[in-house]
Amino acid sequence: MTQRQVDKINKNGADQVQRPDPEVLPKAKRRNFTASYKLWVLEEADKCREQPGQIGALLRREGLYSSHLTTWGRQREAGQMNGLKPQKRGRKLDEESAEINQLRRENTRLTRQLTQAELIIEAQKKLSEILGITLEQPRDDARRGQR
Repeated sequence: MTQRQVDKINKNGADQVQRPDPEVLPKAKRRNFTASYKLWVLEEADKCREQPGQIGALLRREGLYSSHLTTWGRQREAGQMNGLKPQKRGRKLDEESAEINQLRRENTRLTRQLTQAELIIEAQKKLSEILGITLEQPRDDARRGQR
């Protein structure tokens, strides 16, 4: 049924058809809970265990699932606060590979500086040739004396 047909039916007094809402719903965002909030919820859940139905009320009030309590309880038993801290996602880099990456970046930067300095020296040599200026060459004796 086309939209025109629906409009004609509505004008004729027949059953009105509800049009779907064209608004696009935003994408759900992953929730992150702090370690202190997790501990607070676990403490509240421990207090609620005395009366039936209280844990369900707590979960509804906080907008949580029972799996949150299970997971957080296991984390608390495994390592108290360590298990409750948010974990960094992605690959874990060890110190050695981080140092290697830093040294590679530094090497690349220094190589670029050296290339630029060589270009400048080459340009100075050509300019001095054109202008007829003689550049003083460092003597081998002076170089040997500095060692």
